Amino acid sequence: MGLAFALAMLGTIVVQFSLTYTQMTSFEFRRSGQVLKGEMKLLLAMPPEHLEYVIRERATDDLRLVVNEAGIFTASHQPVAGELRSWPEGLVADGKLHNIVMEPEEGSPYTLRFLAAATPDGHIVVLGRSLHVLDEQKLMLRHASLVTLVPIVFFALLAGTWLSHRALTRVKEMHEAVDLIMQGDIHERLPAGTQQDELQRLAGSVNRMLDRLEQLMRDMRSVGDDIAHDLRTPLARVRVGLERALSGPQALSAETLRGVIERAIGNLDQCFSIITALLRLTEIDNSKGRAAFARIDLTALVYDIVDLYEPIAESEGIEFQTLCPESKISVSGDRDLLIEMLGNLVDNAVKFTPSGGRVRISVSMTGHHPFIAVEDTGIGIQPDERQAVLSRFYRSDKSRHIPGSGLGLSLVASILRLHNAELKILDAQPGLPEKGVCFLVVFPASDYV
Repeated sequence: MGLAFALAMLGTIVVQFSLTYTQMTSFEFRRSGQVLKGEMKLLLAMPPEHLEYVIRERATDDLRLVVNEAGIFTASHQPVAGELRSWPEGLVADGKLHNIVMEPEEGSPYTLRFLAAATPDGHIVVLGRSLHVLDEQKLMLRHASLVTLVPIVFFALLAGTWLSHRALTRVKEMHEAVDLIMQGDIHERLPAGTQQDELQRLAGSVNRMLDRLEQLMRDMRSVGDDIAHDLRTPLARVRVGLERALSGPQALSAETLRGVIERAIGNLDQCFSIITALLRLTEIDNSKGRAAFARIDLTALVYDIVDLYEPIAESEGIEFQTLCPESKISVSGDRDLLIEMLGNLVDNAVKFTPSGGRVRISVSMTGHHPFIAVEDTGIGIQPDERQAVLSRFYRSDKSRHIPGSGLGLSLVASILRLHNAELKILDAQPGLPEKGVCFLVVFPASDYV
């Protein structure tokens, strides 16, 4: 990495030198051309006698300062006046600029920029401007570039080595943390520094993934105990009932025997419902995602659930209300899964609402997010239990007397997680003794049509 950084700096220096060199040459050529053309225009406007005098004596300060060589020649290139005594080889009197290398008898060759133009009397005026200033500037630029090259490359190597060591140190720390995690320390996390760079974001993503994996592992460790605990009670009741039937009088009446069988079947059904719910959770968690999703009308979904649960609510003395807009609100999802999710929420609302209470289902929008709200006037859920009720087999003390497996809301949470939706648990009636509960299902804004 240090060598690559030094090479990048070296390439930058080369590009900068090339651009400066080119711009310097272009500027000097443009300026010298403008000077020669301006002076030539002034000279050609003079009378022939005065022009010859000016060239001979170099009387004007401007001409002395800006023009290094000047002369007047005949049409056959014979000198008439001025210090330029011989026609420059290769020069053409076409009114255009020409760069010609002069080679004096003594000294080093030098470059002059010439401009030759004909006068009205048939003579040719020749002006020349030296480019020695440009040559000196180029020489200084080359020397400055060579002098600064060594310290810049040294600094680039030093900086690159330091940056490489810094990055490799962080990678090494992450690698050591990964080794600890692979050895079984699931509480270890990748070091996350204060730098807001790609490594920091990668470490944050991996740590969130590890948090999720740790939570799943805790759930897997506890699921066996939860299953055993929830299945043991109904199975124990089946066993006790059958043992009593066997140890009782030899001849049981048909009614007594029927009661024992019915209670055994009820307890076994409870076991089957737990197993079915667990299998359904596994099926949803292992599903292939959103491949089977389609547009679902939330209002039509609600009315399907109402048709199913309204008779049950009326038989329990519970008022059933719906509040849906006339306009269509649809989301992307699996209809069967959303029916199952909404059915679980409504079933809980009816189950935990006493006679004379109310259950209301509403569909609307909050901002750009469509939502379904299921509210009841039941026993409610305490704020400190609202996260726990979404875990498997959790049942609050207030709900233990009501039949259930504690898996309904876990199933709801899994379905909504597949749909990228959010479940919020709120008080349905804030400020009242019996607050009830409101389950608010908020769908992603991008799903709304």
